[in-house]
Amino acid sequence: MEWTPEAEAKLKEIPFFVRSAARRKIEQFAQEAGQTTITLEVYEQAKAKFG
Repeated sequence: MEWTPEAEAKLKEIPFFVRSAARRKIEQFAQEAGQTTITLEVYEQAKAKFG
């Protein structure tokens, strides 16, 4: 799945030891919502859902 540079930068703020799990959850969230690209907006929506 493609990530915008802004969303990728936000992902890098997540601690490295949980980053890969967070990436998978965000990508799954986006896929279920019919998105093909992780934008900052999609990232924020996933963050709000998962905390």
